[in-house]
Amino acid sequence: MKRVATCRAITTLASTALLAACTVGPNYQRPQAEVPPTWQTDSYWRVAVPSHAPISPDWWSAFGDPTLGTLESEALAQNQTLAAASAHYEQARATLANTRAQQIPEVDLGAQGSRFRISQNRPQTNYGTPTTSTVQSNVQLGPTINYDTDLFGRIRREVEGSVASAQQSADDLANARLVLTTDLATDYFSLRELDAEIDVLNQSVILQQKALDYVTTEHDLGSVSGLDVLQQKSLLDSTRVQAQLLLNQRAQFEHAIAALVGVPAPQFSIAPKVVDVQVPSIPLGVPSDVLQRRPDIASAERAMAAANAQIGVAKAAFFPSLTLTPSIGWESTQFASLLSAPTLMWTLGAAVGQVLFDGGRRAANVQFASEGYKVTEANYRQTVLTAFQQVQDGITGLSVLDGAAKQSREAVTDAQHLLALANDRYSGGLVAYLDVITAQQSLLTSERQDVQIHGQQMTLSVSLVKALGGGWDVGTDMPDMSKNAQPGDAKEAMAPAR
Repeated sequence: MKRVATCRAITTLASTALLAACTVGPNYQRPQAEVPPTWQTDSYWRVAVPSHAPISPDWWSAFGDPTLGTLESEALAQNQTLAAASAHYEQARATLANTRAQQIPEVDLGAQGSRFRISQNRPQTNYGTPTTSTVQSNVQLGPTINYDTDLFGRIRREVEGSVASAQQSADDLANARLVLTTDLATDYFSLRELDAEIDVLNQSVILQQKALDYVTTEHDLGSVSGLDVLQQKSLLDSTRVQAQLLLNQRAQFEHAIAALVGVPAPQFSIAPKVVDVQVPSIPLGVPSDVLQRRPDIASAERAMAAANAQIGVAKAAFFPSLTLTPSIGWESTQFASLLSAPTLMWTLGAAVGQVLFDGGRRAANVQFASEGYKVTEANYRQTVLTAFQQVQDGITGLSVLDGAAKQSREAVTDAQHLLALANDRYSGGLVAYLDVITAQQSLLTSERQDVQIHGQQMTLSVSLVKALGGGWDVGTDMPDMSKNAQPGDAKEAMAPAR
């Protein structure tokens, strides 16, 4: 009966401790970020309708370029940086599983067997009984339970932090995917812009070669001086050099794309091609949508939640810890009778620990955790500000380039008319051949500028897609890890505050 009473007393004590358990430290609340009501736009910008529509996860399909779509698929399957981010995410999930396991009692099964001889000359404990030498066997079997009651929420805060860290890793994985796909698209459109620019130079070489043949014939007939021939030949040579130099730039973009799609550069090539790809309509939405669309913002916010949980972990060290260590088992001198009732043995135990003096170490840990949270909060606010800057840069840049593209096309048309007029006037003997040379240079400059502006439009549109989040949205890349993680206030604190 005494054993039963003792068992009941320990059980009551443990139950009371568990019911009184609380979670120390601040519950997480996401700080408010200053969000502008609208974007700055002008007459050049054409807002997509509906402007609040989400960007598709395969956003590159809006450009309608099959080659780009193939490259994006290869990059998502083979890029090693993305593979590393994926492995890091799985590591974070494993860490979360490990931390959660601390909330469950640990059960160990132990078995021991030995045979030993007791010395006849051992010290006596009872002088009325002579000592004898004895050979015995000892067999033990039984489980041991070890359970940290987590009275003040240290483990619950650790789980809370691990949940936030795992969610942050998922956001980092989504951001790595966004960076990969946008970098690839930027390099691809830069390469295609060079293809178009090289084509312009090659067409100019053909035009200038015809002009050189014409003026050489005129020189042979004695109609013009050798100066006209040398001027035309000098322009032709200069144009060929420019085309050759662009080939090196194109090769560098080709090699960069090879690294992104996971193929050695010597084994990779993209056939030169002039593609007619237009800037698609990009749904902007309102500025507050950026907080939901961008994975880097979500990652910075989850870093705050993890840092906030560490404050609770540090504060829990000021409070006592209670660990329950009950055990049950069997002990016998014979294996055959090991599991019989007389061989049963059990213990009920609990250990309470409390640090009385540590020279300020725990207080320093709390301060360290608190300052760490301030760091993540500042990083979050700066990430939000940078996001608004990047989106506004994209809007403004595309607006300016839209107007510049219209003027550039007009400049090309004017340069073509100028060259035709210069050729007619030269054939009529009204102007020197230098006017024809100047008109050819003007046309080449205008055509190259027109191609460059279009290339800038394409790459800047990709940058705007990246700034808007590239089709990623909160909650689309990982499940809710806070489910059944912890009860009460701790569970509410763990829920993603996004």
